Amino acid sequence: MRHREQTDATNRDRADGVSLLHRSAAPGDDHPVRGLDFASQDCLGLSTHPDIVATAADTLRRLGVRSVCAATEAGAPGLALALERRIADFLQMEEALLCPTGRAAAQAVIRGLVRPADHVVIDAAIRGSLREVSEIATDNLSPFRHLDAEHCRALLRAIRARDAENGILVVTESLSPLDSGTPDLAVLRALCDEYGATLLVDVSQDLGCLGEDGRGHLGLQDMLGRADLVTGSFSKSFASNGGFVAARTRAVTRCLRAGDAAAQTLSPIQIAVILKAFAIIDDAEGRERRARLMRNVLNLRTALRDRALAVCGEPCTSVSVEVGTGEPARLAAARLAERGLLADLAALAETGRLRLHVTAGHGDAEIARAAACLAEVLGEVFGELFGEVFGDASGKTRSAATGSSARPNLRAAA
Repeated sequence: MRHREQTDATNRDRADGVSLLHRSAAPGDDHPVRGLDFASQDCLGLSTHPDIVATAADTLRRLGVRSVCAATEAGAPGLALALERRIADFLQMEEALLCPTGRAAAQAVIRGLVRPADHVVIDAAIRGSLREVSEIATDNLSPFRHLDAEHCRALLRAIRARDAENGILVVTESLSPLDSGTPDLAVLRALCDEYGATLLVDVSQDLGCLGEDGRGHLGLQDMLGRADLVTGSFSKSFASNGGFVAARTRAVTRCLRAGDAAAQTLSPIQIAVILKAFAIIDDAEGRERRARLMRNVLNLRTALRDRALAVCGEPCTSVSVEVGTGEPARLAAARLAERGLLADLAALAETGRLRLHVTAGHGDAEIARAAACLAEVLGEVFGELFGEVFGDASGKTRSAATGSSARPNLRAAA
């Protein structure tokens, strides 16, 4: 069941104050960056969990510091096998394979399985390693419109009409980092069955942090064990970098292990930390942290909409807000940092959206301050550029029509 847009006013701040992030200054800069941290992605707050820290320290004492290396050289190969089994069971897949990063996982599975004559049908919004390695693996790359299953169907039908022999890999993300949208995975599964294609779902954005049981949209959409391939990373919820490939059949992971995918794995400290994070995520404490996280997400989305800002996509750990491209984006990005709101601006120039990364540790005062700061900055920017008037006595925003196509989708205040 997906989360509804509603607030939870019954829970109060666990701390009255607003915590601020201190970042070291650049060389020669006497003024370090200081502000509200809505840019980091430790969404469940496990990186400082006492059990995680104790596990890392104990592993360090027992096995020492080791670089990333093959599992058989890691000092405790049983740790790697235990983690691979944990991942497979968590996702209801037959077997899993560890990789040094999420990018390495994408490269391993696509380079290992896609031949030059095969086809890749990929969601057009997917960027980064999944897209890049697909372009390298085959010239037969067909993007379908973001989250548009009917366009995907049309592409599959056209491919099969001219090529009944070669393989087709359909690639999607369970949660898009660009707009927080999620595909209908059951429909994509049915399309793959109809046209003899293989379904790959990347779960880097929601595994561990969404859904009552932490299975993300695979669990929310009753799709556990139904994708052919699942790739992901641990950096968002599991207090460590690293990645994995999980497969419905052992033959796939056996094939990948025979190639470059098995050349490197994670260090013993990383593996032990991720295993401990799985134990927390899969227990009552994990459910409580996810509930606290979602309460913060919903309250931030409501606070932003109360200020007439356009919030995109499904409720998730990254709250995306329409800002606009070009000069509005440039001005907004600079002023947010000046005002002490640290946000994710990585995709702002391309998408016109900035992202606020919410964590279970944010308090109500931080949520309110972030929403107010963002509304204030955007009010100033659009007032200067388009002559709009923002900020009435109620604390909400209002705008005068300007006819400018560069404006974000700002709603009139209720």
